[in-house]
Amino acid sequence: MVSSKEGYLPFRDYRTWYRITGSLDSSRLPLVVIHGGPGCTHDYVDSFKHIAAADGRAVIHYDQLGNGNSTRLPEKGADFWTVSLFLEELDALLKHLGIQDRYALLGQSWGGMLSAEHAVLQPEGLKALVIANSPASMHTWVAEANRLRRELPETVQATLLKHEQAGTLMDPEYLAASRVFYDRHVCRVVPWPPEVARTFAIMDEDSTVYRNMNGPTEFHVIGTMKDWKIVDRLDRIKAPTLVISGRYDEATPEVVRPYVDNVPGARWVVFEQSSHMPHVEEKELCLATVADFLDSREK
Repeated sequence: MVSSKEGYLPFRDYRTWYRITGSLDSSRLPLVVIHGGPGCTHDYVDSFKHIAAADGRAVIHYDQLGNGNSTRLPEKGADFWTVSLFLEELDALLKHLGIQDRYALLGQSWGGMLSAEHAVLQPEGLKALVIANSPASMHTWVAEANRLRRELPETVQATLLKHEQAGTLMDPEYLAASRVFYDRHVCRVVPWPPEVARTFAIMDEDSTVYRNMNGPTEFHVIGTMKDWKIVDRLDRIKAPTLVISGRYDEATPEVVRPYVDNVPGARWVVFEQSSHMPHVEEKELCLATVADFLDSREK
């Protein structure tokens, strides 16, 4: 049985929840898993903890500020939720755990965007980087999401447009139509596994971060991140990098390709039966792929 330990990082005037699966005393490179959103929780990427069971390395999950088990701040507006805030929180976590001199990052979706922002700063301790299902430009992300949206049944497209024009984005009809997109391009396991459903249920409770930084849905991006890009900075990344995506992913090849083309030596693996969550949709293969990559970076 692999041990796990939960704790809280004091961050600014708040608390950031984290969990360590395995032991930081292991000689294996510790892996920090950064969830997506912005505004999701660790639950839906929970499966990566099984890497600890497989090879003994410590796997650290955390809920970013404003989300899940960390301090919720529903009163905070768009100016509070910034990339720099979450970079500061990540640095604080690494130092709190004492792993800032030697660690690996795996960022999924928004987590990959944040991981890339961290990596372009060339931190000495970052020894391996996994960018999972992540955009390098939000303009490309939106363009591709809307291309995929145009492939939905016409009745679904009409429903989405009707409610977006009316501003009734919480209407059950709009949410049901959005779910058609999600079941194609976010998670193709139906019904959603409990850990995936749990993340979305928590987001339904409190969508502060997602609403402010992204917007109401994956394809209707009107938040503060709508113009974000990192394409022209990716050549600064020094850490060995693995890029992963799914064949049916909302992070289409056009979305993911800048990481492959611009991060020196980046390797790209596409999971043929997956959309946005290969770690759920093809769990064993995805976890083995990540574990093998981390094994190759042990020093």
